[in-house]
Amino acid sequence: MRPIRVLVAKPGLDGHDRGAKVIARALRDAGMEVIYTGLRQTPEQIVAAAIQEDVDVVAMSILSGAHNHLLPKVVELLHEEEAEDILVIGGGVIPEDDIPYLKEKGIAEIFTPGTPTSMTIDFIRENLKRALA
Repeated sequence: MRPIRVLVAKPGLDGHDRGAKVIARALRDAGMEVIYTGLRQTPEQIVAAAIQEDVDVVAMSILSGAHNHLLPKVVELLHEEEAEDILVIGGGVIPEDDIPYLKEKGIAEIFTPGTPTSMTIDFIRENLKRALA
């Protein structure tokens, strides 16, 4: 069975990547293969990298306040590329009131500050759509 492949991305103009690096390290330590795109990625760049790297999960970290636009755009572009089997999750400073909208738009789960990394790891393992054999 191959390891779960996760693309960790920082969409938009957000220049803070501490959270993304923490989650990337936790996922790696849990045995997942992690590709980190770095700062200031467009939705198009994130989707292109996800497809090129054949990932199972796109995990986006955002603190800029543009989550209601950028995260659903990534889901939309994945659908256009017929890559609906990629699990999309988000995290960062996202108001509780915005979480239902993001889930409605296809973000599987949102992890806010203080969420134990073990919860993210467990969520990924329990919610992958693709068989990993």
